[in-house]
Amino acid sequence: MSRDSVMNTYGRFNVTFEKGFGPKIYDVNGKEYIDFVSGVAVNCLGHSHPAIINAINKQSNKLIHISNYYWNTQHTLLAEKLIENCDHSKVFFCNSGTEAVEGCLKTARKYGKLKGNENKNIILYMSDSFHGRSMGALSVTGQPKYQKDFMPLLGGVKEVKFNNIDDLRRNFNENVCGVIIEPIQGESGINSSTKEFLEEARKLCDKYDALLIFDEIQCGMGRLGSLFAYKKFGVIPDVIAIAKALGGGLPIGAFIANERALTLVPGDHGSTFGGNPLAAAVGVAVLKELVDEGVIASIDEKSLYLKEKLTELKNKYRIINEVKGMGLLIGISLNTDPKHFMNLCFEKGLLVVTAGSDVIRLLPPLNVTLREMDEALKILEEVMKEISA
Repeated sequence: MSRDSVMNTYGRFNVTFEKGFGPKIYDVNGKEYIDFVSGVAVNCLGHSHPAIINAINKQSNKLIHISNYYWNTQHTLLAEKLIENCDHSKVFFCNSGTEAVEGCLKTARKYGKLKGNENKNIILYMSDSFHGRSMGALSVTGQPKYQKDFMPLLGGVKEVKFNNIDDLRRNFNENVCGVIIEPIQGESGINSSTKEFLEEARKLCDKYDALLIFDEIQCGMGRLGSLFAYKKFGVIPDVIAIAKALGGGLPIGAFIANERALTLVPGDHGSTFGGNPLAAAVGVAVLKELVDEGVIASIDEKSLYLKEKLTELKNKYRIINEVKGMGLLIGISLNTDPKHFMNLCFEKGLLVVTAGSDVIRLLPPLNVTLREMDEALKILEEVMKEISA
């Protein structure tokens, strides 16, 4: 089996995975790994969860895809379930987080046209942010390393220093139509927004009649201990981008808007596969497990346990600068090479991923047990001991 036909766009590990169960995943040689990457916060119920398998089997025997010219039962049920659990009113379904961000940006741009004039088209974004790799999402990603080879990008955008209220105020005026913020920046190092910064963004959006957009693609869908991340900060956005864990492994994304932000009408936006019956049925099954079966209710306890154990390791080995994050979106800031640390974990059978310049991300399945966390912590300690020797 040759890999030569696959485009070289990822720095992949030299491993081919074949199957997985719960938080464990197995390569073609049968080696077992503990998966604390979870498809980068996608596999919220781990691998091969019965609820997901049952939803796929049941729905695939009935209806997989129809055009959005017609309604389907599952996308209606999924929309209802999402709206029941937030402060918003309507959902648009797509296939990924990047697509969800694109929809949010279009919503803000049209809002500016409807509420202001041709000049009300500025979208503010945060330094060190990451919103996706399409041209629009990339334009509001505050990391030049991703942007430089694809210039020129979308115009009418402006960067603001993350968590800097003064800079946010300086850049805000009547021509701003939207502000996009990750409540917790995942890719750049598990950097949390302050409540005060989000509150000020809300006030300024209200003052200048702009939309507040939260990108909850990585930090939402239960990862912080509430279905929507904004509830942990007490600030309600106008529009929310979600994806990743919503499908538990199947591609699905969405953006959710309140009444104020309902700018799009037929012909403004679309997605061929968005809200297809199969992906939506899996989304319904995932939300039932997360919300109705109590998975999210257990996150705070698991987070406290994991952070306490990591703090013990910090005090013991001194290679940890800081334990960051919330819920089960945890970052370990290191004073050693994080890629070397990640590779040693991989060799010992633990999958983790880097973030930013010095952080290791821990993204276990949300239904991970304390015993399974202990297994991962044992490997983390072995790596720390080896590096410290």
